[in-house]
Amino acid sequence: NILLKDDKLYPFLRIDTTKDFPRVEIIRRLKADNARYFGPYMVGISAAEMLRLIHSAFPIRDCALNMDRIPKNHRPCLNAHIGRCLAPCSGEVTREEYHRVIRDVISFLKGNDKTIRENLEKKMQEASDAMQYEQAMRCRDALASLDKMIRKQIASLPKDFNLDVFGVASGGDGMSVATVIVRGGKMVGGEKFAIRDAGLDLADTLSSFINRYYDSGVIVADEVVSAIELPDAEALSSVLSEKKGEKVLVSTPKAGVRKQLCDIAMKNAMEYLSRSTEELSRKERMTTGACRHLADILSLDSDLARIECFDISHTSGVDKVSSMVVFTNGEKDAKMYRTFRIKTVEGNNDFACMKETLSRRFQRLKEGKDASFGQRPDLLVIDGGIGQVKYAMEAMKEAGENIPMIGLAEKEEIIVLPSGEEIFLPKSGFALRLLIRIRDEAHRFAITFHRKLRGKRSVKSMLLSIDGVGEKRVTALYKAFGGLEELSAATAEQMASVKGVPFPVAEKIAAFFAAEKAKK
Repeated sequence: NILLKDDKLYPFLRIDTTKDFPRVEIIRRLKADNARYFGPYMVGISAAEMLRLIHSAFPIRDCALNMDRIPKNHRPCLNAHIGRCLAPCSGEVTREEYHRVIRDVISFLKGNDKTIRENLEKKMQEASDAMQYEQAMRCRDALASLDKMIRKQIASLPKDFNLDVFGVASGGDGMSVATVIVRGGKMVGGEKFAIRDAGLDLADTLSSFINRYYDSGVIVADEVVSAIELPDAEALSSVLSEKKGEKVLVSTPKAGVRKQLCDIAMKNAMEYLSRSTEELSRKERMTTGACRHLADILSLDSDLARIECFDISHTSGVDKVSSMVVFTNGEKDAKMYRTFRIKTVEGNNDFACMKETLSRRFQRLKEGKDASFGQRPDLLVIDGGIGQVKYAMEAMKEAGENIPMIGLAEKEEIIVLPSGEEIFLPKSGFALRLLIRIRDEAHRFAITFHRKLRGKRSVKSMLLSIDGVGEKRVTALYKAFGGLEELSAATAEQMASVKGVPFPVAEKIAAFFAAEKAKK
């Protein structure tokens, strides 16, 4: 029951070695896939710096190009021409050759910096000999970054040390776990986790945590060091050894450098426990506590586990849309958000738009097909006053539903009941602040969707004004590239590979998008 990590999600580097031509990317959420993950990067050097180091020394791709769908007549980018990429998009490098370089990258991420140093020094010398001083300076800066990382090497720690160190602390009904990550004798990072209502003793909790930690996709270290004795250390070693494919030692040191690392992990865990206990308490007051308080105010026999809020957005009645945002247990649940394009309302009529939105929402509830629409809300919040609420109530009555509903009038921040009664809440109270967060999120989501529609319509009309571009060609291009964003990033050559689009027309379209980007 891990409720809170240390302030933010720390970055990892990910390499999907199952791909023919993988790239190294920064991610913040681990997935249980077959990719290799390295990190997290917190101290010494950032993930972004590490990525820059890799690209400065190893000629691998840094683009997001879909290697399974390379357009005809594709031309390699500038990195290929200046020797910074093997250009797998050109078909001139084999999978085996590319993966040989990827293996060097993985070796570096595991702590072996010999190859990268040799590569950088060689490139710097070659650039200097060719009087390419700017390139030589970039290599020099990369070497300085490498030295910065190496200076974080822990005193007296052998260079072949690859350890994950775990410390744990408890207090009240909470626990915290802190990790210290050592690769190649260098302390490259760590994470802190808060755990609540674990229901186990310290050793059992830590053992269970370590199992789950590596289930998330993190590469198992050569040695796992626990700051406290684990009664099932031998069984844990067997499980981790099976995950890694080679022997993994699980130890609890009494002295030496490993003990010093354990002391660091324990100190971090205790400090974070103190800080996270208050943060968890405040988070509870702002979320589930605020839901319970709001339910009491509205005399509802519910914890308000699911609250939905609706808002309308348009420009003088054009491109009318609405949004539905969902808060689960007082927190954003973005995967449950939905949008609507208003279909039946003519002109500028927010009340009618709200009625259509709620009618369609209730229809989807009856159908029960959609993961979000199929769930019954505990409370409906309408962005607006009594007018919007009355029209929303009409939709609910016509649908034969009976779900608690309120409106939140802007500016005054007054709760409006369907009866017309108004409820004034203190602005500093968590219940009103929760409603304001939900309302503002619905407003943001609706405006974002509206602007997206308006932008697409505007760009499409401008494309149609280009000589030689008609509805059929625009439709073919959208279909080929999957959307406006992908089309705008395409080259003239890629556009011309689409059936029915001559190269001169493709050049005009590419020039149009280049001009639009220049304006921004």
